[in-house]
Amino acid sequence: MKNLTLENIAKACNGKLYEGGGKSLRKGGEGQTVKGVVLDSRKVEEGYLFVATAGARVDGHSFIPQVLQKGAAGVVCEKLPDTVDGNGCYILVEDSFQALKDIAEYYREQLDVTVVGITGSVGKTSTKECIASVLAEKYNVLKTEGNFNNEVGLPLTILKIRDCHQVAVVEMGISDFGEMHRLSRIAKPDVCVLTNIGQCHLENLKSRQGILKAKTEIFDFMREDGTVCLNGDDDMLATVSEVKGKKPVTFGRGKENRVYADGVENKGLFGSRMVLHADGTEFTADIPLPGEHMVYNALAAVCVGSLLGMTAEEMREGLANVEAVGGRSHIIRLADRVVIDDCYNANPVSVCAALDLLGTALTRKVAVLGDMFELGEKEREMHAKVGAYAAEKGVDVLVCIGALSQDMFQEAQKAVSAAGSRTQVYYFAGKEGFLEKRGDILQAGDTILVKASHGMAFEEIVRILGR
Repeated sequence: MKNLTLENIAKACNGKLYEGGGKSLRKGGEGQTVKGVVLDSRKVEEGYLFVATAGARVDGHSFIPQVLQKGAAGVVCEKLPDTVDGNGCYILVEDSFQALKDIAEYYREQLDVTVVGITGSVGKTSTKECIASVLAEKYNVLKTEGNFNNEVGLPLTILKIRDCHQVAVVEMGISDFGEMHRLSRIAKPDVCVLTNIGQCHLENLKSRQGILKAKTEIFDFMREDGTVCLNGDDDMLATVSEVKGKKPVTFGRGKENRVYADGVENKGLFGSRMVLHADGTEFTADIPLPGEHMVYNALAAVCVGSLLGMTAEEMREGLANVEAVGGRSHIIRLADRVVIDDCYNANPVSVCAALDLLGTALTRKVAVLGDMFELGEKEREMHAKVGAYAAEKGVDVLVCIGALSQDMFQEAQKAVSAAGSRTQVYYFAGKEGFLEKRGDILQAGDTILVKASHGMAFEEIVRILGR
């Protein structure tokens, strides 16, 4: 890892470098370059740096002897062990989590790599997958694993960049003001991609205006010659007219955007075909993942690909190779049913988009929806609106699960009654009730959408339905 010596690490995180035995300042080992940085003691390999953190359940400091036995180059810790290894190297800090961020920030400065930072209310992960898939046709790409997008996950992602990587595509997620400012300081993106401004994290950010303010903190540490790519069809993002003296590059469905799509053919659960336009180049592309939102993901990917000098053929191939991430509109085709696994997270915008996707199925349509968290004072109203929307979309079966979803259930019942619809609406306080009754609700051949906030643990429903 370039310039990531123990001495430089200690300076970067304002720590004191010690050796074992007499706990004196270490001499001789400070020039050793570490091979990796981890928080999980199980992932330590010879030459790695282990950052010991104190969690709610487990204190990483208790694993220091084991990681040193495994050959760790050193340990970042908030307290020196009572019994120290004479061959061990310790960097003592006040806050291990802050040290992790400081180390990642220092390491980022050593790297000659293009960083693409992605944020927005909805679609960050699927947009990341599209951009990474396209760029991988030309470059050696590192991307965020899963949704490692917060003040722990982002530093760990940055610290996985190696000399072989030419581009890093990183997801950046927040829930409060100031977080994106700190993430931007670590990532220092060359390209900033903003997907949309929705209604998530209203508990802290209060309004869409607040969300816009918090998300655009990504510009705070963008490289001076960096570029902003944003969804020009989003009313809030459309107000961003200039960043650091440069006009953003917009993507969207309208021709007023620099990158746009037309001739969109919806293939339902099998994805979309579209004609893409970018800087005078026009080409037809297929994206194999379902949902209208995937058109915007493709546009974002083409926007970034064009900026980085990719050809139409490279971008077409990259879009065709995009793969779904578990928990995000992942289509599971079984012998007697299709399950749309979209249970990683949920807010009103993403749930309605998922219901739109379900509506493209040619079979009986079942929506299993659960509570949406962090919506603030209007959480009940928003759950009710989702219930009404599900009834309006004409799903055949709506299953509402969770305390907050009672409002979803009641509003859906009202809408079904008012319209004389045949939609069947069920309510369960917990997922266990639904799983017990699923044999009476589901039929062979159903297409079943499963979606809720991550805290509802609906992956259990997906697992059982997928048997």
